[in-house]
Amino acid sequence: QAQLVESGGGLVQAGGSLRLSCVVSGLPFSAYTVGWFRQAPGKEREFVASIRWISQIPAYADSVGSRVTISLDNAKNSVYLEMSSLESEDTAVYYCAADRSILLEYATRVEYWGQGTQVTVSS
Repeated sequence: QAQLVESGGGLVQAGGSLRLSCVVSGLPFSAYTVGWFRQAPGKEREFVASIRWISQIPAYADSVGSRVTISLDNAKNSVYLEMSSLESEDTAVYYCAADRSILLEYATRVEYWGQGTQVTVSS
């Protein structure tokens, strides 16, 4: 049974930074892409970033620009999302996700989801 557990969310001031973590277990890591989505109340869940476990080539949503960096640690079976210059529009529940698709952004049906971690940016 695959499990994705997020952590690192919380309250942060506008302009600040944070690092989200996702511990992944129960997956044949070499066959999967992992990444992050986010969803604010009343809005659609949107793709943020992803990384292929084997190639470690990242992919980012255009909307986040250079403010986001995704990385992984093979030894810890973890994927990270670093965000900087946070603003109110970044407030959302951030979900870790895993799918066999090479590019998570184009996955029609994501196989696994974490429970989410709340990020709240105060102005």
